[in-house]
Amino acid sequence: MPLTPLDIHNKEFTKSFRGYDEDEVNEFLDQVIKDYEMVIREKKNLQEKLDQLDEKLGHFTNIEETLNKSILVAQETAEEVKSSATKESKLIIKEAEKNADRIINEALNKSRRISIEVEDLKKQAKVFRTRLKMLVEAQLEMIDTNDWEDLFDTDMSNELELIENES
Repeated sequence: MPLTPLDIHNKEFTKSFRGYDEDEVNEFLDQVIKDYEMVIREKKNLQEKLDQLDEKLGHFTNIEETLNKSILVAQETAEEVKSSATKESKLIIKEAEKNADRIINEALNKSRRISIEVEDLKKQAKVFRTRLKMLVEAQLEMIDTNDWEDLFDTDMSNELELIENES
């Protein structure tokens, strides 16, 4: 157990015949007590500072641990978000490709149907043209026949008389 200033102060030495000068020893002991008290106070102050610094160090260590954990969580979260975004982008691309294929197939089918309809319309137009041509030619033939000339040459008065006589 360490000495205290009080132990030094209360220490009594045995007196001997040719011992040290008592006043000098007491003076020296007083100086030792003062210095020892000062050392004890400094030690106490330093111990308090050390305790405060240990407390701060503990606090900062906790903060560091919390930050490290937060960084790890943030990194894991970032990886999860990145992975999720990659999966989602792949799904979006896949869906877009499906839609593109569907649109292309629909367009090709519609193009084929329109092409068939156009060919049908061409055939119908040819048939119509042929029929119209035949009709027009038949009409022209009727106009060009001599029956018209006979009609113009016929005397209508004779025809009227015949009709009247028959009645």
